[in-house]
Amino acid sequence: MKNLLLLASAVVGMSYMTFGQCEDGRYRDIIFTNVDIISDVEYGANVSHDGVNTPLLLDVFSPANDVEVLRPLVVLAHGGFFVAGSKEGTDVVPTCVDLAKMGYVTASINYRLGFPSTLNLAGPMTEAVMRGVQDMKAAVRYFRSTVEEQGNPYGIDPNQVYIGGFSAGGFISLHYAYLQDDEIPSMVNQNANGLAGGVEGQSGHADYSSAVNAIINVAGAIGDTTWIDAGELPALLAHGTADSVVPFDSDMLTIQGFLPVSEVDGSNSIDQKLSELEIEHCFEIYELQGHVPSVTNQAYYDTTLSMISNFLSHFVCPNVPLDCEYRTISVGSDEIEASAKTMVFPIPADQWLWWKSDEAVEHFELYNALGARVDGGKMSGGTKCNTSELSNGIYVLRLYVGSQCIDKKVLIQHQY
Repeated sequence: MKNLLLLASAVVGMSYMTFGQCEDGRYRDIIFTNVDIISDVEYGANVSHDGVNTPLLLDVFSPANDVEVLRPLVVLAHGGFFVAGSKEGTDVVPTCVDLAKMGYVTASINYRLGFPSTLNLAGPMTEAVMRGVQDMKAAVRYFRSTVEEQGNPYGIDPNQVYIGGFSAGGFISLHYAYLQDDEIPSMVNQNANGLAGGVEGQSGHADYSSAVNAIINVAGAIGDTTWIDAGELPALLAHGTADSVVPFDSDMLTIQGFLPVSEVDGSNSIDQKLSELEIEHCFEIYELQGHVPSVTNQAYYDTTLSMISNFLSHFVCPNVPLDCEYRTISVGSDEIEASAKTMVFPIPADQWLWWKSDEAVEHFELYNALGARVDGGKMSGGTKCNTSELSNGIYVLRLYVGSQCIDKKVLIQHQY
């Protein structure tokens, strides 16, 4: 086994460099324009529920042209009820991109999906959560392995690692943080396909630590809040009070609102438990909102990103108090001034996306959540682009206005 204490000792003396980077808004505001993406990195492998050996892939996002070499790492998991979704999902990628623009290195992971079809879903669903936890832990261990074995190619600080997720990914992050081997429910068959090894699992890089500093849960739940003990990980929670997919409080988790799965404790119950145990945390309540409103509503996306940046920077930057209130994220004074003179509408867009600016727009580019350009060109009097053939989701419209390059986050949501 690698000597984890020696590895920690080797980097702890350098971790102060991460703290020194916090000047000028880094880790709280958007200070980079572009993001580098490395896709389909294999971080491990394991057997899926049906016995198929499954390679595990992730995408890495980092700020382009960054001179820093020790950046905090944030690993995120997508939603999809453990049967759907991917690392390219619009629930995770925009957050990965924007956090990278703040100076973080981020990763969006795939994890093993699926569970056997049965009328009693409590056991299979819990086992699916376990597989997700095992895979997330392998992803964290993978990044630490690259520091020692590959010369830290991603430029991460292995002492500053955070995890999180949306919906099913929130389930993963919560159980990652609070479920221990002696708390694994008896309904979980640890001899089933790909479930050996307890919560750490056998998805790869067993010689390295899976320890993290704090977690993010957006619209997830935990099997039982009694698994949370004093002194365990800080958490950021966010949840809609009208969520019909994952209970806001303690209630029955169902499939499509009628097929019962099991009783779970949602974010409101988790908040109460964390408060009782005096575990540092924030709880953002989306009043009267449904499941993960940040995916389809720009205002809720902005709020969620603000809360995440507040929460993470408290742990990354020295002397930054925990701020559980909304904060407007700066994108640089020059860009803000130019952006204020430029309007993009409607939001959400359906068939067409329009813009209006006090200065001539000379060129535009439209990027999807993966950073791929899907439209663009020089302007000859036009002020719109056709979005009718694009998929629903969050995009970035880049406008070249005078001497400025302005990025506007836009939502495309078709009415048909």
